[in-house]
Amino acid sequence: MNVKQLENSIRAIPDFPKKGILFRDIATLLQDKDAFGSAIDLLAKQYENEKIDYIVAVEARGFIFGAVLAYKLGCGFVPVRKKGKLPYKTHSVTYSLEYGTDTLEIHQDAFNPAARVLIVDDLLATGGTIAAVTELVGKMSVDIVGLCFLIELTALSGRDKLKGLSVFSLLKY
Repeated sequence: MNVKQLENSIRAIPDFPKKGILFRDIATLLQDKDAFGSAIDLLAKQYENEKIDYIVAVEARGFIFGAVLAYKLGCGFVPVRKKGKLPYKTHSVTYSLEYGTDTLEIHQDAFNPAARVLIVDDLLATGGTIAAVTELVGKMSVDIVGLCFLIELTALSGRDKLKGLSVFSLLKY
């Protein structure tokens, strides 16, 4: 399946969650085994020669893509979760949202020293969450190989908050 066919497997819902927003619903891609498999294969192909040690993914939809990519690339999976959801010692970062702040955490012992890490999420929009994740992971003396997304909403310029990092998005709207 090519990128155009994958684009067609994502449902567009106008005026959700509010008027003027065109929501890209990945549920339809996930329901289609061929589309989901092709999306994972195309994402994995970008990094098959990068010797990734760990994939870091953001809850919740990032877990879907991150865990499967970790399996496909033969590497470990590290979850980034909201504050209070991880049971062991954590590093945390608090970042701004349009309506307040949020805090993300990662286990302090998540990586081996000098690990090669790929950060994965389903969507790059304004870039605030993923910038916070890169700050969090950056505290841990690892090599961030890149940032990988299924979808990028280019009009929201999230990439601008990720200067100096390699960003790959399979689908761009």
